[in-house]
Amino acid sequence: MNELSAENTSVEAKTTPASEICAIRDEIRKVLIGQNTVIDQVLMALLSAGHVLIEGVPGLGKTLLVRALANTFEGQFSRIQFTPDLMPTDITGHAIYDLKTEQFRIQKGPVFTNLLLADEINRAPAKTQAALLEVMQENQVTIEGKGLKTGTPFMVLATQNPIEQEGTYPLPESELDRFLMKIFIEFPEIDDEKKMVALVTKESVTDTLDLTKLSAIFTPEHILVLQKAVSSVVVDDHVLDYAVRIVRATRNWNGITQGAGPRGSIALIRVAKSHALLHERNFVIPDDVKNVVLPVLRHRINLSAELEIENVSSDHILHNILNHIEAPRT
Repeated sequence: MNELSAENTSVEAKTTPASEICAIRDEIRKVLIGQNTVIDQVLMALLSAGHVLIEGVPGLGKTLLVRALANTFEGQFSRIQFTPDLMPTDITGHAIYDLKTEQFRIQKGPVFTNLLLADEINRAPAKTQAALLEVMQENQVTIEGKGLKTGTPFMVLATQNPIEQEGTYPLPESELDRFLMKIFIEFPEIDDEKKMVALVTKESVTDTLDLTKLSAIFTPEHILVLQKAVSSVVVDDHVLDYAVRIVRATRNWNGITQGAGPRGSIALIRVAKSHALLHERNFVIPDDVKNVVLPVLRHRINLSAELEIENVSSDHILHNILNHIEAPRT
């Protein structure tokens, strides 16, 4: 009887939300070496039902990360390669006239999916980028006056190159604010790069990995269950107050010309709850908030021209704010 109880307990332990997310993370780590923090942040965005912007120079695995996530997912996946000549209707779809029926019919675009990879989003001009505004906010697209829902769940994973590079356009502030998180992907450490080179050159004569080896271990319905688990994570009033004070400090901090709005406060708590769940807790602690401040707020603040000339980053300013705002101790 005791053995049966122990076995049942073991089975239950393997099916907690945290263990399920860890299983997804382990699959992605098979192909994306040395980017554990980036993987965790993308998974937190997924758990929080938000969209994510991934920035880094070409060749660091931004697209690989998104495609690896898609391969662990049994839902629908679409990819849009953003280019200067891409039109908004290439993203959302359009109405076309059918000569046989003599009626207009809707041709849906690639946004009607579960996971949407917007590859090199800042290669397209602002008008085309703005085609994602409605769908990112409301999970629907309006075509010929008719609102059409996307898949459920729905997540945009956009990659962009640093805006200093040739042929890039900065994203409008209204669109940046709709991304729950902005994630930086950096060069791997030397040991990780060696592992990556060995893995790629062992399996292929090209520079790409075979992602079909990754297991599809969750479904759209499963994601919704995990997202519901995040929503049930408890946030104490003291922790909530701490998060809001951090966001409000960005609005009158020296060197910040425009701080984060209330959407920033909401996003900070949403991601902090995902961080707590990822660490097997059903309640948020101040460290959960601290650990997600940078990806949640770095794209929601604008620095003064003087700080930009001095190459002071948003992350540096946010670190200063964190050092200034006292965290609750109980």
